[in-house]
Amino acid sequence: MNISSTIGDALAGALRRAGVEVDVSARRRAEYSTDASLYRVVPTAVAFPRGVDDVLATLEVCRSLGVPLTARGAGTSIAGNAVGPGVVLDFSRRLDRVHEIDPAARTAVVDPGVVLDDLQRAAAPHGLRFGPDPSTHSRCTIGGMIGNNACGSRALGYGRTADNVVELDLLTGTGERITARKGADTGASPTLAALHEVVGRRLSVIRTELGRFGRQVSGYSLEHLLPERGFDVAAALVGTEGTLGVLLGATVRLVPAPAATALAVLGYPDMAAAADAVPALLPDAPIAVEGLDARIVDVVRGMRGSAAVPALPRGGGWLFVEVGGDSTAEAGAKAARAVAAAGALDARVVTDPAQAAALWRIREDGAGLATRAHPAHAGWEDAAVPPERLGAYLREFEALLTGHGLRGIPYGHFGDGCVHIRIDFPLERPGGPAVFRGFLEDAADLVARHGGSMSGEHGDGRARGELLPRMYSPAALEAFAAVKTVFDPDDLLNPGVIVRPRPVDADLRLPAARPVRAGLAFSYHGDQGDFGRAVHRCTGVGKCRATAPSDTVMCPSYRATRDEKDSTRGRARVLQEMANGSLVHGWRSEEVREALDLCLGCKGCSSDCPSGVDMATYKAEALHQRYRGRLRPASHYSLGRLPQWARLASWAPGLVNGAMAGPLGRAAKRLAGVDHRRELPAFAPRTFRQWFAGRRPGPGTPVLLWVDTFTDHFTPQVGIAAVRVLEDAGFSVRIPERKLCCGLTWISTGQLDTARRVLRRSVAALAPHVAAGTPVVGLEPSCTAVFRGDAAELLGPSGAVASVAGATRTLAELLDGVADWQPPSLTGTEVVAQPHCHHHAVMGWSADRALLERAGAEVRTVGGCCGLAGNFGAERGHYDTSVAVAETALLPAVRESGTDAVLLTDGFSCRTQLAQLARRDGVHLAELLARAGGSTRMSRTDRKDRKDRKDRTEAEG
Repeated sequence: MNISSTIGDALAGALRRAGVEVDVSARRRAEYSTDASLYRVVPTAVAFPRGVDDVLATLEVCRSLGVPLTARGAGTSIAGNAVGPGVVLDFSRRLDRVHEIDPAARTAVVDPGVVLDDLQRAAAPHGLRFGPDPSTHSRCTIGGMIGNNACGSRALGYGRTADNVVELDLLTGTGERITARKGADTGASPTLAALHEVVGRRLSVIRTELGRFGRQVSGYSLEHLLPERGFDVAAALVGTEGTLGVLLGATVRLVPAPAATALAVLGYPDMAAAADAVPALLPDAPIAVEGLDARIVDVVRGMRGSAAVPALPRGGGWLFVEVGGDSTAEAGAKAARAVAAAGALDARVVTDPAQAAALWRIREDGAGLATRAHPAHAGWEDAAVPPERLGAYLREFEALLTGHGLRGIPYGHFGDGCVHIRIDFPLERPGGPAVFRGFLEDAADLVARHGGSMSGEHGDGRARGELLPRMYSPAALEAFAAVKTVFDPDDLLNPGVIVRPRPVDADLRLPAARPVRAGLAFSYHGDQGDFGRAVHRCTGVGKCRATAPSDTVMCPSYRATRDEKDSTRGRARVLQEMANGSLVHGWRSEEVREALDLCLGCKGCSSDCPSGVDMATYKAEALHQRYRGRLRPASHYSLGRLPQWARLASWAPGLVNGAMAGPLGRAAKRLAGVDHRRELPAFAPRTFRQWFAGRRPGPGTPVLLWVDTFTDHFTPQVGIAAVRVLEDAGFSVRIPERKLCCGLTWISTGQLDTARRVLRRSVAALAPHVAAGTPVVGLEPSCTAVFRGDAAELLGPSGAVASVAGATRTLAELLDGVADWQPPSLTGTEVVAQPHCHHHAVMGWSADRALLERAGAEVRTVGGCCGLAGNFGAERGHYDTSVAVAETALLPAVRESGTDAVLLTDGFSCRTQLAQLARRDGVHLAELLARAGGSTRMSRTDRKDRKDRKDRTEAEG
């Protein structure tokens, strides 16, 4: 449905006059043009209701103008359920309160925009939880779960969303506000009276075609309206995907959380064999029975290392069977019974919650990581069959994939017969949409032959609505249409879905994606040199929208602002539209500038995003393209060229520091584009290089210490401590003879031509040392990360670049490789660690944690970003966001820590932010180890004991 700009202007004006916050900018419309699906529909406007009255007003305006309305939660819908023309109504920003928890009734009253994890936290003190738990639990909303009838891994034990709603406050397409519940009074509502009549005339088709098994989600679940089921209108409205009404609030049922759980991990030759075993496991009422393919495990192991995959039983496919009990012993006994009934090749019972969580993480993250190795798409990711048919279905489904020349890795909720898979549809190639359509038609016929449902929990959306005639009779489809007419006769609510659906190959996002290869600064070798392909990595699953404390970094600015434009996904959508050239035009467009303005360049998304979106790289590219050959912002000349200014300042650091502390400093900040509230760090009176000059390398294994700008000019004490620790560990420390730079500050400000020259010179200087077998150790994480990551993108993955990357280590990584060294004792030391974002994203922090724990420290890590992020938090216009980011994790953790706690912050930015906002001093790992005293060299027997312990730990997972 195309809506003219005149209608768009009238729509925005009418909404504003009604007091509704609305945005019709191209940037905002780009952000909401797609969800987590393959589909792209650019809305005319995006509205943000502050309360129920705004929702009522929005629908009234849409009805008066004949404009469609699509309700949206977190936008994680995979079937295209949360995109549409007209108005997209985003409930997630303000309608997000848990109003009441009633422990006696075991219910909760919530707004539609409440995130599932927030509801779980509110219910947990009462020993309760909401049963369904999709993998998007950290960001999906209750309204979205109701729209799609979400289920998740534990729906086998706790039921679907439809089984857990008590009452819905709903606004129909006619403008009537109804209360939907079981046994609803039809006399008080014209809509409910008409619904009762429609159902009464179609009882036969509803009884025979609907509700045949638990995961039959496709179409409308009208079986809940049968007289023998008590005319449960609330349950029937669940899964209608916003096509029958707009949710205003809900009362949901809570269930007791089990006192203890255990996990039986069962190994089978392949996934079909694992599926064959499912029926024998169901009589003992497990909470979850999940299927996991060996190919997913291989992907996780390859991308995150062997440590990310705990020990698994032998097999090519596994079932994860979770059971509950009143005690660990009881749960363990149930798990043992599952093993006895399973007929598995091999099995393992896990009762430790941490080990179980590590296993579940493979299941949650693995499917997303698999798309990094082989591009794969949703579209047929959600089919379900009765569990007793699952093994046979999987064998035929694998043959169907092969017949179409496609591949994918199945996994899913096998206890419910629900199979998830992403498939490598060739949508970017000519003829790709036809391949997509052909496969979907054959797959729909296959699932229908097995008595299944095309959707098991995600809904039909735009991906499967057109295929419903392959599953249902004309009489059933007529029943759906009749119900739609009762609730939404003018087809305003989420049109094109379920009833009168859009074609499955209409509105596809990827066929419209144009390649962007000319004149790029980065190589994008993982995306075939195509920036367009890189930004289309974003599948929209929305992990960047998670705001609860965690060990992830992504996405710090979204955590601070809760605005879609500041999420990795929102930025990717704008860049996709720029690459497509249809809504956002060019690198220098205002939309691109606004979308990237609050990106901290933290690189958290490069590791935390399941699809591997690297927004820091994309931002640097965009800045490079925007300002190429043009005057740049002042901060690019000041902060972006910091290494040059630092070298000049080193001639008279005291004079410079004195000048910067007075009126001259305030003027300098204005000229440099630095926020007046940001304190300028002082230059050290003596650089690290000056301290190191004249030292003769001692005996030991040679190591080259990379002297970064921050260590050299601001915190030489870090370098001095590192030298002492390294020498104590048996190394002979050298440094590059000439002053070099990794180019970090030029990269972060998009001065990529200069960055490339600077970095190429440094790689050339390091290469001979590396060729001689000398490792390079970096102290500043962001600089170390340049050699480990950015260098290959800027210079290409040449031999020298790859060699330097392979030889560059963090301090902890280097020390971990010393067989006869053990750290000084930190027993009794409380360490609150803020892993630098680049450290987390590029190198990983596991070596640091292992070293600290081996030293006896009590380690607590802080997720998220410090908020300073190099030049970002110093630039004018970013200070408030910088502070808000620090308040999401770092500052609260510091306040909660004891005064004797060590604040471990390897990053110069992190220490600076900490000192300025918390007035606390952070220390580098090198300083902590040096202060703790001399390390000890282990005897041969101790080395063997340590190796044995390490081997046992790896074997036990």
